[in-house]
Amino acid sequence: MTTPTPDVEAAFLGLSATLTGYSRFRLLGTGQAEPYLATVRSAVGEEVLGRLLTAFAVVEQEAAGDPAVLDRRLRALVLSDELLGPVARNLIKMWFVGTWYELPQDWRDRFATREQLPTHVVSPASYTEGLLWPTIGANPPGAKGQGFGSWVGPPRIELT
Repeated sequence: MTTPTPDVEAAFLGLSATLTGYSRFRLLGTGQAEPYLATVRSAVGEEVLGRLLTAFAVVEQEAAGDPAVLDRRLRALVLSDELLGPVARNLIKMWFVGTWYELPQDWRDRFATREQLPTHVVSPASYTEGLLWPTIGANPPGAKGQGFGSWVGPPRIELT
């Protein structure tokens, strides 16, 4: 695994934060930023990764801090793009469930320049650190227990 340059890592975190709705700080706290960046790089190569990050930089610049413009332009320039959209959607899924999903066959037929990564859990910690758990207000089954005796009472789910 190569060590990412700060600019690529910062751009990757910015894109990831925008796609997931979680802050860069929260994403860094998962400890998965490096393995996720390495996974995307390995799956699609430097050229596609660079195009994805460049497209996001253009979107950010066009939005100039306006969340509605950011959302609209991200959908138009990244998520709807035949090359970038499937990669961005895989990135979202990876942050939430800790699994890289093999890119669709039509994407591979048109754009793949390397052997594709099959569907796999990215790292030993990626399942427990998935954003799915804080999003639904739960702990991952079999990990991150709430403490001794927590099973005594009914679950406490706050509906806000």
